[in-house]
Amino acid sequence: MLREQEPSYASRWAALTSVAGKIGCTPETLRKWAQRAEIDDGCRPGRTSSELEELKALKRENRELKRANEILKTASAFFAQAELDRRLK
Repeated sequence: MLREQEPSYASRWAALTSVAGKIGCTPETLRKWAQRAEIDDGCRPGRTSSELEELKALKRENRELKRANEILKTASAFFAQAELDRRLK
């Protein structure tokens, strides 16, 4: 809707204000949605929504793997110490 209305206004902000009032959001919210759509369409540089989702998933996976690695290190040290204690007895 913004793309259709924009040419008939003097500025982009005027178009944002008008369209935002019609759809019931703030002009700033609509501006951010428009920027995201432009990035996703390749009209503006930046990471697309799918790239951001993939990056978020990879960061989550990395965090989980680091946590699992710490647990395994702790368990390994615990069992190594238990083995040493058992040999000393």
